[in-house]
Amino acid sequence: MTNNASSRMEIPTNISLSSSVPVTDLLEYKTVSVFLVLLVCGVGIVGNVMVVLVVLTTRHMRTPTNCYLVSLAIADLTVLVAAGLPNVLDSLTGKWIFGHVGCLGITYLQYLGINVSSCSITAFTVERYIAICHPMKAQTVCTVSRAKRIIAGVWIFTCIYCMLWFFLVDIQVSQDGHVQCGYKVKRELYLPIYLIDFTIFYAIPLLLAIVLYGLISRVLYLSPLSNHPDTSATMLRRSYNETSKAGKKGRQGQPKTMLSSRKQVTKMLAVVVILFALLWMPYRTLVLINSFVSTPYLDAWFLLFCRTCIYANSAINPVIYNAMSQKFRSAFRGLYSCQLPVAHQRTLPVNLSGFSTVRDMQTSQANGNGTNDTSRRTVRKSVTNLTKKHNESNNQGTDQPTDIGP
Repeated sequence: MTNNASSRMEIPTNISLSSSVPVTDLLEYKTVSVFLVLLVCGVGIVGNVMVVLVVLTTRHMRTPTNCYLVSLAIADLTVLVAAGLPNVLDSLTGKWIFGHVGCLGITYLQYLGINVSSCSITAFTVERYIAICHPMKAQTVCTVSRAKRIIAGVWIFTCIYCMLWFFLVDIQVSQDGHVQCGYKVKRELYLPIYLIDFTIFYAIPLLLAIVLYGLISRVLYLSPLSNHPDTSATMLRRSYNETSKAGKKGRQGQPKTMLSSRKQVTKMLAVVVILFALLWMPYRTLVLINSFVSTPYLDAWFLLFCRTCIYANSAINPVIYNAMSQKFRSAFRGLYSCQLPVAHQRTLPVNLSGFSTVRDMQTSQANGNGTNDTSRRTVRKSVTNLTKKHNESNNQGTDQPTDIGP
């Protein structure tokens, strides 16, 4: 009994490892564990792959916010593949079958995906704050190119930081021949590492998200639009006043639509952050408590619950995008049917209506004044200006952080 308890203390609270050998050998535990993990990981892998594909293959989806969501999707895929799938084989066989190299590599990838997902959530939270609370600065700060550089920096930093786990885990063989991927040194030495992980990749991101989303909510919901002369809606009105009178009726509701879109995007990202906090809380709390107590709490059913929450967090984000973002919903449908997304198709009638207006102008001028050179030059100038303004609005939409709204 003493040896069994001692071996449990030497097993890390890794999200892919089981602990209580007698319970994990039960058919009931194996069935529930394999079914839950396969179901959640299957849904998560398919959903996150679709998120990456729709952003990479659909031009109007390549926005700064969506770049961070792609980084989050890749991190979630890493967690599901490196933690979820090995857990299925671990539950079926009851022992570690991936050897020494697998122990090092899988543990490294697990913590890499965990930490990158946290950093990606922090990045798009800051991007939302700048885009909504400082829209003038967002024109130069919140761009796709800058988002790509930030994402590259996050992955490089996290890859280097997680290399520490190459020296902290190894294969452990108990007296009864049970093989596990466990601690390489004494458990007490891992306390600073777990505390640093908890602080940097859970506590700080959540506190920052609470503060920033509070400021965002104050701007979006508590302050009237007319009292913010520097908001993007006012900038939109300014550009609207410069357009031709022919498109006045169609563009009259754009500032209100832009505000509604930003609210919807902010709600969606806030839901992602809230679920991240709730679903990671059991595991983070367990690791923190086990770091201080002499005998860690390693109940197999509770560990299964913690792991399932982690896998669910990585799998649920695409479901949120589909439920709360019309553009993602349209892009997912387009990916299924191998057609252009609905958002692209909707721009076509606008273009045709704009040029049909010019044709009407041309017809009326020809009937009233004849086909003289002055009327032709006027019509050509109108067509050129309308085309230029439409292209500029499309190009600006590529770098704007609010393109994933409804």
